[in-house]
Amino acid sequence: MKFFDHPGHASRWCDAMRSKGRSVGYVPTMGALHDGHLSLVARSVAENDITCVSIFVNPLQFNNATDLANYPRTMEEDCAMLEGAGCDMVYTGSLETFFPGTTDVADIPPVVPLPAIAGLEADFRPGHLEGVQAIVERLFDTVGECRAYFGEKDFQQTLLVRQIAALHGGVEVVVCPTVREPSGLAMSSRNRRLDDASRNLAGALSQALRHAAALWDAGERDSERLERAMAEQLARPGITVEYAAVRDPENWTAGTPAGPLRHARALVAATVGGVRLIDNLALG
Repeated sequence: MKFFDHPGHASRWCDAMRSKGRSVGYVPTMGALHDGHLSLVARSVAENDITCVSIFVNPLQFNNATDLANYPRTMEEDCAMLEGAGCDMVYTGSLETFFPGTTDVADIPPVVPLPAIAGLEADFRPGHLEGVQAIVERLFDTVGECRAYFGEKDFQQTLLVRQIAALHGGVEVVVCPTVREPSGLAMSSRNRRLDDASRNLAGALSQALRHAAALWDAGERDSERLERAMAEQLARPGITVEYAAVRDPENWTAGTPAGPLRHARALVAATVGGVRLIDNLALG
């Protein structure tokens, strides 16, 4: 497995692979890998001639300095896992190598926000999705023509990266199902910061989503009633809810959509044991 510490080297490698007629699959990550990431790698390996992975903890998408400092960094362990999963190349970089001529976050020009940057994560993490947009544009530039694999757990982010890819050209975004722990908790790099009690409590997020799905299956189509039902499920000591929301995935809106829905996705974000977690589930 190749390893590059500069995106420029990774870009030249990807160009060389395509010049040999090989298709490229790409999995962007911030490291601290788990089985959810490896499921993306496995799908890429199955569907492409070559698979590459980036590992970069992007400071642009952290609106909380403590959260950035506490984010787990396990490069050596991650590379060993990726090699075992059949990855062909891993690359990383720095803020300056992704954004030449800059040494500080403040030096990077702001992006023009795309429509997916509306409500929910944008409300509770100001600047987060703009930071995602900025780095994903650079990541796509680095790898070039490829299939890029993302997990469905970060649903609003998947809408954003699809919009970036549509503008970028040459990148096909593949969104893969959320991988869950036996309790139903969505796998996340942040989960390793949960103690046993918090991990058990965090199962309430997926329970609230399944409750909304059951109501939907029983005929409920009012988004406000579905949201209240999820909020009630999450009203437990030790859980601080940011949002329990329902959105139309085909017509994304900043606020709760009005009227009966034909398509819906339930989304939750909450802090448990000092760790912020998100999850979502398609209804119907």
